[in-house]
Amino acid sequence: MQKAAELVFIPSPGVGHLVSMVEIAKLLVHRDQRLSITVFKVNLPNSDNSKMALTYTRSLDRIKFINLPNQSSDPKTFITSLIESHKPHIKEVVTHSMSLPDSPKLAGFVLGMFCTSMIDVANDFGVPSYIYFTSGASSLGLNFHAQFLNDELHKPISDFKDSDTELVVPSLAKPIHAKFLPSPLLNIDWTVYLYEQTRRFKTVKGILVNTFTELESYAVNAAALSDIPTLYPVGPILNLDGDTYDTSKKAEILEWLDDQPESSVVFLCFGSMGSFGEDQVKKIACALEQSGHRFLWSLRQSLPKDKGKFVLPTDYENLTDVLPEGFLDRTVGMGKVIGWAPQVAVLGHPAIGGFVSHCGWNSTLESLWFGVPIATWPMYAEQQFNAFQLVRELGLAVEIKMDYRKDFTNENAVIVTSEEIERGIRCLMEYDTDIRKRVKELSVMSRKTLMDGGSSFSSLGRFISDVMDNISETNP
Repeated sequence: MQKAAELVFIPSPGVGHLVSMVEIAKLLVHRDQRLSITVFKVNLPNSDNSKMALTYTRSLDRIKFINLPNQSSDPKTFITSLIESHKPHIKEVVTHSMSLPDSPKLAGFVLGMFCTSMIDVANDFGVPSYIYFTSGASSLGLNFHAQFLNDELHKPISDFKDSDTELVVPSLAKPIHAKFLPSPLLNIDWTVYLYEQTRRFKTVKGILVNTFTELESYAVNAAALSDIPTLYPVGPILNLDGDTYDTSKKAEILEWLDDQPESSVVFLCFGSMGSFGEDQVKKIACALEQSGHRFLWSLRQSLPKDKGKFVLPTDYENLTDVLPEGFLDRTVGMGKVIGWAPQVAVLGHPAIGGFVSHCGWNSTLESLWFGVPIATWPMYAEQQFNAFQLVRELGLAVEIKMDYRKDFTNENAVIVTSEEIERGIRCLMEYDTDIRKRVKELSVMSRKTLMDGGSSFSSLGRFISDVMDNISETNP
């Protein structure tokens, strides 16, 4: 009988990264009884996201969670220095675990996309490392191409900022305009860090990607022909049942949706870090009112930056302070403005007909899973790239403003006009039936791919086989 195997999971900081990696951990232990997993939770400096993360770090069968101590870090290189600071503690815990009687054999480290320095720790134990990439295969391919341009052609991709250049990227079927490149790749300080991360990606044994071949076939096939490590498309990896949301508020929202006709409501939600200034809020309100469509709007405010602290947006105490005068009265029965949204429950409700989204990859996969078409309004990270991919590359979304970008203080962001927003909402809800049809087809595919015989099911099986082979290779 083959021995049991232990994997060490180290997600990147942030609840989105943690949730996605816990979900794939659950899939792995469910799929193979020989596997057990230890998940180390890395906390953002001076950030209190413990309540949000609590649901995802309760004890599960053969999954153990270890909460790493809070650490301060250099603000300029906070992720790098944060991860580095945890190396001794992780090494100590793993060493102790391996020394216990009848402990499973250590088979490898699965690392978040920003945790590549932990490859050193895996090497110290003589086991291989894998990357878990929470974005799509096309985005991964762009990172590799950016690193190639910098290292081999001595052309940093940040040089294309504010240019009219169209880039040919191996993971995309169509050229991409520089204005749709991810914000981090246009920032010189960030690119130094990202290039180093991507270089280290090439040293791992494999890369698990939260996507599925039917969605990103071009990018997956391009990866197979390249010199990067083995790609395992294992998605969509989604958390569909647990959410950290107030039960009574959730019930109130779902009861309101129950009273709306099928596919009649446009849902606006911009992620855990998404918020707008007062001028932009008023433009959105005007567009919603003028569109005449029923709406559910998750509206949140940015708090003043607290020195040395990572501050997430929060709910408004009084919505009338930011919305146009009389807006809530005029839209009674037509719309509902809320704070934090139980996004999965909302997207899965039959009344939802469209999703105005920041195009975070998790949100994109959730929307496709439930067959809800998107109007793209990206904000930060790789979301501009995701928006381009959805609208131009895949034909699965409509545009509000694909090149919109902002920082977390709402400074330096352009104002999207109410006319642009209304046009995007009308296109989403009224006109583009071809997109709606394609999204419904992808919804069916996204479920089939995880079933026995599906492409992601098979890909996960290949990964498990590789992990089990590690035991005989490293622990004779």
